Amino acid sequence: MVPPSLKRFAWLSIAAALATIALKTAAWWLTGSVGLLSDALESGVNLAGALMALAMLTVAAQPPDDEHAFGHGKAEYFASGFEGFLILAAAVGIAVAAIERLLHPQPLEQIGAGLVVSVLASLINLGAARILLAAGREHRSITLEADAHHLLTDVWTSAGVVVGVGAVALTGWLWLDPLLALLVAANIVWTGWQLLQRSAAGLMDVALPPEQHAAVVAVLDRYRAQGIDYHALRTRQAGARCFVTMHVLVPGAWSVQQGHDLLEEIEAEVRAAVPHASVLTHLEPLEDPVSGHDIELDRRPGGGATR
Repeated sequence: MVPPSLKRFAWLSIAAALATIALKTAAWWLTGSVGLLSDALESGVNLAGALMALAMLTVAAQPPDDEHAFGHGKAEYFASGFEGFLILAAAVGIAVAAIERLLHPQPLEQIGAGLVVSVLASLINLGAARILLAAGREHRSITLEADAHHLLTDVWTSAGVVVGVGAVALTGWLWLDPLLALLVAANIVWTGWQLLQRSAAGLMDVALPPEQHAAVVAVLDRYRAQGIDYHALRTRQAGARCFVTMHVLVPGAWSVQQGHDLLEEIEAEVRAAVPHASVLTHLEPLEDPVSGHDIELDRRPGGGATR
């Protein structure tokens, strides 16, 4: 479950987006730069993404219920996917405006004032992004991480635009401004595509990252060395939570209490290796051939190191 306190970070993102929209729109109005206009449009995407993040963090914070026994953590993927879609839409708008300006160049005005305003907006984004990224990593929130990475992309984008507008002022080459705007569009297309991919992977129950999966296997392999086997190991990520399921095979002569105690021990070690994991185990006798009937759940011959 996502702690309700995370919503305050979404409000921070909303405030930063509103401030930067106002500043970057002012910079565009002062200069007439299509590069600065593209920057302002991307901040509009930031605002829409932040509003969606607030809504989905609110949903994700709800506790499990009868209809959502595994919680509501996947709601975060809708926020990051929505933001990715908006980024792609903004990139199209930026590209159209840039091509129009390439075909019909216009001189820039009040460049110095416009650049000062744009740099101030970038500093606001940089501060907000650092806070969101730290919070996202601490609380394992893909929504806050996505918002933070988008803001950081905005910072680098703004830096490129400032360089482009400055270059126009120094050289008089008006085509540099729309060219930088096209590069901005290409850059945020890449960001949007990555967000969409990550969101789709989460909604499709993607397995844990390799390093976390390896940590689970390391725990189980220590027991395998003691004569305890396992198979049908599967993992999935759902927002801030992750789930690990496996079948553990023990000697058939063991008592229920012995098997139960072992599973409790294994589950505790897996949770220690992968924080925030929900672990589900199924006990089976080593000697019974029926225990191998579900081996097809494995994706590698012999079982064991599967996801």
